[in-house]
Amino acid sequence: MKPKRLGHVAICVQDIAKAVAFYQSLGMEVAWQDADWAYVKAGDDGLALLSPSYEQAGPHFGFIFSDRAEVDAAYDRLKADGVYVTPIHEHRDGTASFYGKDPDGNWFEYLYEPAPVAAAV
Repeated sequence: MKPKRLGHVAICVQDIAKAVAFYQSLGMEVAWQDADWAYVKAGDDGLALLSPSYEQAGPHFGFIFSDRAEVDAAYDRLKADGVYVTPIHEHRDGTASFYGKDPDGNWFEYLYEPAPVAAAV
């Protein structure tokens, strides 16, 4: 159970469209945008923008895994160790994750992010 990298930080914003436009003006690219959240990237690193109505989680940081089995195993181990974790959630963008709390109550996310599929030429 070893994260590939620290993949993103998630923050709360009042207006998704306004926040996306701001971060685009800083050179970030939009990877996903919906009514209640958006995901912008700078290279391989991401910033999740969460509206007040987003129900999955609040501010947190996310660790990326490239193997779904590692996320499932991490979930089982952390739960067995008594760490507070939410159920694994299948996301609408093809990823899957769960959230947990560290000993100080900070939220973290373990996120399975499949490798991008190369476009046919």
